[in-house]
Amino acid sequence: MLREDNCQPKKCNAECHAFCPPVRNGQECIVLDHKTGKPHISESLCIGCGICINKCPHDALIIEQLPEELETDMIHRYSLNGFRLFRLPTPSKDQVVGILGPNGMGKSTAFNALSGRLVPNLGDWRAEADWDAVINSLPRGELRDFLVEVKEGRISVAVKPQNVDRLPQRVKGKVGDLLRKVDERGLFVELTEGLGIDHLLEREIAQLSGGELQRMAMAATLLRDADVYFLDEPSSYLDIYERMRIVRIVQELAAERRVIVIEHDLAVLDVLADLVHIVYGTKGAFGIFTPARATRT
Repeated sequence: MLREDNCQPKKCNAECHAFCPPVRNGQECIVLDHKTGKPHISESLCIGCGICINKCPHDALIIEQLPEELETDMIHRYSLNGFRLFRLPTPSKDQVVGILGPNGMGKSTAFNALSGRLVPNLGDWRAEADWDAVINSLPRGELRDFLVEVKEGRISVAVKPQNVDRLPQRVKGKVGDLLRKVDERGLFVELTEGLGIDHLLEREIAQLSGGELQRMAMAATLLRDADVYFLDEPSSYLDIYERMRIVRIVQELAAERRVIVIEHDLAVLDVLADLVHIVYGTKGAFGIFTPARATRT
């Protein structure tokens, strides 16, 4: 795998190419792009020796051996040596679906696919991505039916961002003005009181603490009228009392809408979610979603 952002051909001597054993034996295991100077690595010729990783001065290369059976489950691949995502989480009706795993495993890619912003290429980054191919690659079931709706443009989404501390840089004004502006469900009073932010409505967004920003972001997301709600780390910055408020509100929402929650706090996810997907892999290289499992049996 190549970390594109780390690779700096103008600041190295192409050590990955110079020290590669297959290249020294006349095989085109690593070919330098004639325009960018970045390496293209042949997965079939790579012997996994790791010399290129140790020689690269910018930590731009990763070698990972994947189980063979996963090759049939590849959902998206960004380039020849780019990040690869295997499987997708399933938005389920009447249930909170949790995702547990570290950052850099493809959760954003999965969100983009489920929202229709990204058409998965099933691993062939050179071909034009096609929804029919994606749908036909999946077994009959809830995920397949959901992606048919995505393809037909019948799914609307609302996303609660992960980094709420950056909101004051993007949104200005008073809390109440923002929330009234985005209220599409007529739940302004109910949600501001339920989240305990009704006393903050006249405060400037730039004056809010981390926990207050989190609750404001949750309110802004849940006031949107959407078919699916993606909530990225909704409990960060919150104390236990505020977290239980979030649990109650999200579970009520799941009774009528699809909800997917990303959490790093296993205790919160255990209380909040009905089903959990674990995502694992290597940061920046590949991510694998496990099938959903019930949190309570």
